[in-house]
Amino acid sequence: MSSLAGVQVASLKRNIARWESAGVNGSMGERNQLLLAHLYARTPAGEISIGGGSDFEALLSALHHFGIDEDRLRELQAAVAENAARQYGGLSAFSRNGYSPDLARALHDPSKLSHGTLVELREVVTDVNNRVGTVPFVRLQLQLAPTVDSCRRLIAATDTPGSLREDLLVVASDAFTLAGRLAFETRDDDASSQLYGAATDAASKVTDSRHLAAVYTSHAMVTHYISGVPNSAREIAHAAVKAAEVGSSISVRARALAVQAEMSARAGLHRETEVALLRAWKTVDRDTVDDPSGDFNHDRLNGFEGVCQLHIGRAEVASERIERCITSLQDPRSKVQLGINTTDLAIARQRLGDPRASVALLHESVDIAAGTGGRVASQRIRQARLELRKWRTESFVADLDDHIHATLLAR
Repeated sequence: MSSLAGVQVASLKRNIARWESAGVNGSMGERNQLLLAHLYARTPAGEISIGGGSDFEALLSALHHFGIDEDRLRELQAAVAENAARQYGGLSAFSRNGYSPDLARALHDPSKLSHGTLVELREVVTDVNNRVGTVPFVRLQLQLAPTVDSCRRLIAATDTPGSLREDLLVVASDAFTLAGRLAFETRDDDASSQLYGAATDAASKVTDSRHLAAVYTSHAMVTHYISGVPNSAREIAHAAVKAAEVGSSISVRARALAVQAEMSARAGLHRETEVALLRAWKTVDRDTVDDPSGDFNHDRLNGFEGVCQLHIGRAEVASERIERCITSLQDPRSKVQLGINTTDLAIARQRLGDPRASVALLHESVDIAAGTGGRVASQRIRQARLELRKWRTESFVADLDDHIHATLLAR
């Protein structure tokens, strides 16, 4: 579109007068509609104003009366909001729906932040989270980026409404935590660490400590998978349990205890592992009907116990527990976890003396890891393959190596 500065004022006046007298949709082309939209989106001082009571809102009302349909009005609204949002990071091009006018207005003037805008940000986080396992991680990063950027800017502002401050911090902590996990999956460990730091800072200012516990729980797992050393992750897991114990969610508390148990098992602390597992089972047995974060259940805890039993040296118990977990991982959202647990089951089968069954499961894990791009499953596959060295001359292991190379390494 040509610059507004290149349009003669006299020409604009003549066109507007003609439209007003004709009152016909066909007399106002789409280019002129867009030109007017951008013109009316600014105040006489040159600032963007597209919210309630603005000239832009009045223009949309006028265009509606001229007979322009709702779809076209939404297109104009989205185009102007997109242009406004470019002033705040230029990330909306990567969003599935771009910035809404309400969000663009809040970014321009944080005092205009509304509950509806926070709901909009929350919906993006939920949508991205639900698409994990079905969409490449890098695409999910790009979809989430505008929300992460918006949360950063709104938190940094000093004039956001005080009544919405805590809700904003909750949304931000969830957005930063998910972004930290996605950065980990795409092997950007520095960015992941920074995002978890931002999530921790936001959640620590929220009254209900279940949010802080959820951040710590996710961060503990990622920290272990990045470093391979359980001690640092174990400290974060302990902090997660401490926060969860005074938080409102039984489910978050059970998950924190499960993570604590796994980190203790990996550190060789068997007694500490058993205590944490016992507490986790007692916690998950409690009524979670009204739990605000009730997404951790007996099936998931079976998966954690299976891993713990592998490290304790009880492969038979581990196999049984992991199988129970796998039968529950049927929805697309669970694909990433399915790849991890299938590999764990393969390790258990190998330790029970059945390498062929182990390799058959690893073939499944390789396909799942290739489909989801899951980093943890790939790490576990490497561990499982190392444990098959005793059978490296067998043809079924050679076939697995070919599969790993063709599907994971040669991509």
